[in-house]
Amino acid sequence: MKLSVILISYDMAREIPRTLQSLARDYQHGAQDLSYEVLLVDNGSPVPLSEASWSGIDVPVRLIQLRNASPSPAQAINIALQQAQGEIICLMIDGAHILTPGVFQMALSGYRAFGNAVVAIRYFYLGMDEQTVSVARGYDKEAEDKLLERIQWPQDGYRLYEIGTPLRSGAKQLAWFNRVFESNCLFLTKSLFTSLGGVEEGFDYPGGGFVNLDTFKRAVESPGVTPIQIIGEGSFHQLHGGTTTNGEADKRDGLLDKYREQYVQIRGHSELVAKGSFIYMGHMPTVASNITAVERRRARLAGKLVD
Repeated sequence: MKLSVILISYDMAREIPRTLQSLARDYQHGAQDLSYEVLLVDNGSPVPLSEASWSGIDVPVRLIQLRNASPSPAQAINIALQQAQGEIICLMIDGAHILTPGVFQMALSGYRAFGNAVVAIRYFYLGMDEQTVSVARGYDKEAEDKLLERIQWPQDGYRLYEIGTPLRSGAKQLAWFNRVFESNCLFLTKSLFTSLGGVEEGFDYPGGGFVNLDTFKRAVESPGVTPIQIIGEGSFHQLHGGTTTNGEADKRDGLLDKYREQYVQIRGHSELVAKGSFIYMGHMPTVASNITAVERRRARLAGKLVD
């Protein structure tokens, strides 16, 4: 088997069918002939996921139900890794993400060019601002549903760029060539992931704390690895009440401080950002996918920029 997607879910009954649709054979370019599986781990949801909710979606799903699960997704990821049959792993630690249609095709092209690649897909939010901001301004699930209806998703998955905004990470001017420091859609070989020991289960906070950043850093900095960022494909976060993504600012800042303390305790340093050079591969599928242009267009509408 070529590819195993590890998808972690907690209390995401609304979001998971959309995520799975974005992983489907009739949505992902080239997936009709691709040998792949989706290992969907329901990590102790109060109401277990129902397979009936995605019964009409053409996607090869294997549901793993965990009861009395850890509030962190770390253990769930490692359980799925042990069962994964693919030679390449796609790790989606937050199951509420929707992908653009060329993610599989572009990521796997990285492995044709560089055998021991680590491939990162850029993180976006659904909505006209980062959800840490938009939720405080009234953005909610109903508004998100209407946005997806407006672009008639999933008919053309690249229209997600019309209703989304990239994770800025403090950057004033964002472009595809800005380096990412984490990804919710990270590809690495199973042999590499296994050699790393999977993810570190010491990251035991609800949501995992900095386990995703830690996994990204360890993978990218592994000897002999070629880090690749994909241009023109994205992973779009649906609103679901995430631990830090959708929380109140004061509470979120307090949690981040705790996450940093835990990271230092586990790793012995505070350097979260991965070192090393990235290769950029990709395309620009639509006008809206030029994220720099999108930012300029929004600024004009707000009266902040005059051409």
